[in-house]
Amino acid sequence: MTAILLVVAAYAVFMLDNPGCVTSPVPSTFTVNGKTYAFTYTATCEAQREVGLMNKKVTNTTTMLFAFPSMDTYQFWMYDTNTSLDMIWISAAGNAGTVVYVYADAQPCYSLISISCPTYGPSSPANYVIEAKAGFAEANGIEVGTQIRFG
Repeated sequence: MTAILLVVAAYAVFMLDNPGCVTSPVPSTFTVNGKTYAFTYTATCEAQREVGLMNKKVTNTTTMLFAFPSMDTYQFWMYDTNTSLDMIWISAAGNAGTVVYVYADAQPCYSLISISCPTYGPSSPANYVIEAKAGFAEANGIEVGTQIRFG
């Protein structure tokens, strides 16, 4: 009983220190146009989302899922990424979603002042964003209206 209380207390402290966390299960894969990909990284809390792919090696197979607790027009930036990225905003419910916005070939920003980097955001609300190396969206036929399945 004491161990259970300690786990519950630790979780409560984690949630207080990490507002905006996604508490439901987060997908580990996605399928688009018949191809399935595993997420290399996921971000479910604000602190993780702020870091994103910053200072990580991004290859042709790197994908990152940003999961949000609700639908909104979340903004992204490219501070200290090692390559250009495609950003794909998805409105999802359950294990299926629809692409609502794609920003292809977002360029890295290496400004000494991170807040001077441009931000990118969708024109429609989304609760998931996938980042991948530039060219991923085009190579996989991803555009507004494309259906995505999560697993």
